[in-house]
Amino acid sequence: MEDIRKLYLDFFEKRGHKVYDSMPLVPDDASLLFANAGMVQFKDIFTGKVPIPSPPRATSSQLCIRAGGKHNDLENVGYTARHHTLFEMLGNFSFGDYFKKEAIAYAWEFVTEVLGFDKSRLYVTIHESDDEAYTLWCEHIESSRIQRMGDKDNFWQMGDSGPCGPCSEIYVDQGEQYFHSSEDYFGGEGDRFLEIWNLVFMQYEQKDGVRTPLPKPSIDTGMGLERVIALLEGKINNFDTSLFAPLMDKIEQITGKKYYHDDVLYDNKMGFESAKIQELKSIQSSFRVIADHIRSVGFLLAQGVNFDREGRGYVLRRILRRALRHGYLLGLREPFLYQLIPTLCECMGGHYEYLKSAKEAISKQCRREEERFFETIENGMNVFKDELSKIKGKDAFSGAVAFKLYDTYGFPLDLTQDMLREYDIGVDIDGFELCMQEQKKKAKASWKGSGDVTKEGDFHALLSEFGENVFIGYECECAECKILALLDENFGRVNELKAGEQGWLMLDKTPFYPESGGPIGDKGVLFKNGAKDGGNSALVLDTQKYFGLNISHIKALKPLSQNDMLVAQVDRSRFEIAKHHSATHLLHFALRKVLGRHIAQAGSLVEPHRLRFDFSHPSALSEDELAEVERLVNAQISSHNSQICENMSIKEAKAKGAMALFGEKYGANVRVISFGESIELCGGIHVKNTAEIGSFYITKESGVSSGVRRIEAVCGEAAYIYGKSALEAIKALKNELKTQDIAQGVAKLKAQISEFKGKLGKAKESIKSLDSKDINGCKLIVLECKEMSANELKEMVDRAKNENERVAILLLACIEDKVSIAAGVKNAPLKAGAWVKAVAQVLGGNGGGRDDFATAGGKDREKIPQALNLAKDMAKEILQ
Repeated sequence: MEDIRKLYLDFFEKRGHKVYDSMPLVPDDASLLFANAGMVQFKDIFTGKVPIPSPPRATSSQLCIRAGGKHNDLENVGYTARHHTLFEMLGNFSFGDYFKKEAIAYAWEFVTEVLGFDKSRLYVTIHESDDEAYTLWCEHIESSRIQRMGDKDNFWQMGDSGPCGPCSEIYVDQGEQYFHSSEDYFGGEGDRFLEIWNLVFMQYEQKDGVRTPLPKPSIDTGMGLERVIALLEGKINNFDTSLFAPLMDKIEQITGKKYYHDDVLYDNKMGFESAKIQELKSIQSSFRVIADHIRSVGFLLAQGVNFDREGRGYVLRRILRRALRHGYLLGLREPFLYQLIPTLCECMGGHYEYLKSAKEAISKQCRREEERFFETIENGMNVFKDELSKIKGKDAFSGAVAFKLYDTYGFPLDLTQDMLREYDIGVDIDGFELCMQEQKKKAKASWKGSGDVTKEGDFHALLSEFGENVFIGYECECAECKILALLDENFGRVNELKAGEQGWLMLDKTPFYPESGGPIGDKGVLFKNGAKDGGNSALVLDTQKYFGLNISHIKALKPLSQNDMLVAQVDRSRFEIAKHHSATHLLHFALRKVLGRHIAQAGSLVEPHRLRFDFSHPSALSEDELAEVERLVNAQISSHNSQICENMSIKEAKAKGAMALFGEKYGANVRVISFGESIELCGGIHVKNTAEIGSFYITKESGVSSGVRRIEAVCGEAAYIYGKSALEAIKALKNELKTQDIAQGVAKLKAQISEFKGKLGKAKESIKSLDSKDINGCKLIVLECKEMSANELKEMVDRAKNENERVAILLLACIEDKVSIAAGVKNAPLKAGAWVKAVAQVLGGNGGGRDDFATAGGKDREKIPQALNLAKDMAKEILQ
């Protein structure tokens, strides 16, 4: 596997292509849940949002996931030969450089000469209208093995509008040994002829149904690594290859069951009976689901996606639970997937190093999520089986029960559908959706997609005209700059901004740091140097970075035009942001020191008055752990560690021990920030010395999602305000307790509370032994309760009703010269409302309520004995 990937990337690198790392599975694209194709990271180039890079050729081996949203292969995994939730796509791309001739020649050369496929087994498809591709392919392959296909099979488009063009696909004949259907001919729907490489010729722009030729046609290709390996190894199923063999071996160890390859079962080399073959095929499917899904689970966890109730985290949870269900079918009743993580890391950690470094953390996260599901799976399976037994004939599985399995037991709908597959039964989807809509109305919950923001605007024009502007904020916070461009609120280019208008501004060089890696964007002011009228020309409200452009959101106070010279001054809040940013580095270091090296950043927010740090950890921190983390951060601050800023290669930085954030885009050379033992790759603004941070307080620790914790903290001026507020609260507490010894005052209060609780407890316990009288099988209780509140009376009445089959109870208590009355009746003809009303009138009050429960009040405490006698007499008369 490793050799093929390397062979591919080396082949195209030697032909002028830049090798790009696999982009994160979570794309910076609001339209996608996951990266689902090799071209995703080049989408902005193809659509023209950003200029063509240099060189205009690229190659990559891209991790992809198709398990949610528009592209979802989840339900097919385990039951087909080629579907995966996670797969690797090898691709080469040309951005307006070479076109069909070179793309076809490169593909043919790689497939036949590098991979060594027998030319007699290769076939090609082209679009039915693509005569150019036909002519070019005839230079490499016999015309009889070129098939023209229609739009459905051989025309690609990104959407209803945008780049599009014909495709050409390379197929390999797998031979007829295992393929005997009537569709197993070239161009048929059978599996004998397998596509391994798709060449997309982007040559048109589609708009409003009209296609016009692109001025610079491009190339987008994709070749699945898993199926190439299968073909080279002569396997008819991807899961039977060496790529999955270590995982299959480990699953065999865990389950004690044997995994058989397709060729063994197809040929029945072991001489199994028909029923046994069906049993083994079922086991085979479960093995494949588990092996596939652990790859997705491992990579998503390693890349910072966490189990959740919605969005990507919910898709991750669905994948894991589907795998657990197949483990359940194999007889497993305890967490087991986490045991596959080390095998996965060993198999794929050579190319994806972050997988190995995250091994411990993702194993723990995986196990905890498994434990949660196994707590409910048994009960859920019983509900499933019970409903299954009620189904007759061609009835569908109840949508309401399917929803109950989803909502109560955590079974995603596709898991229930997968369980029903072996019974050839479907789910009443309409019924399920009706229940889902009702739940959404109640919970006001809805599906969250990517949640990322994609900006539209004149960025391509700015990049083409000016390139990326220069950030000078490391060296200075005030500088004279030139306005290169002005944009309106929607990022459209404008010539000027009038006084009072808001928009965006691009300076030739800027001291304003854009929001990135946690810290919010800089604010500030713009003014004309030496202006006679004085005053600011604009307020800088925020600073962001889009497509490499550092631009500031401003409010013009005076008219601004392109090419104006202005002085840019960063707001003093920058210094407080820097303090909290540096403190975040120290916190990260302290957490790894106290909790372990598995700690990895999962999100960050840095503002002038606080910081928020999310990190991977399976459980809440104890008070002792929090105290030690806080102590370590303050110890680093008081050590007066100077900032050391170095620029070096990414390899040197990792060798130095610098921590890097997954998903961040680092260039060939990186900026490394060190404060003592804290070493991180970071492009942000920091203090010059840790002493400038002042002091550090953790204000809150909480959970964000499964396996992710959050610490909120303050430092600098915010820490002073926090400490001052705490001291004022202590002073107020001393005054309230009327003592300088808070601990003693609190102890006294606790003793009083304990005394009152004791009295209440005795009163509650006394219910069973209250002075009561049995009248025709009904227990009558009439009692004065001293030192009881109105709520406590109600509680005692409720308890008496719960503890007796037939009872009539009336309690009263005098509280600050006012009498409270509560009465309850259960399974007796006496009406509580009329009862308390009569008693209250004796006490100079009034009241009433329901027949089974009522309350009232009175004023004359001296008449309590008279009221009690009336209550008893009235009850006896009615009950007898």
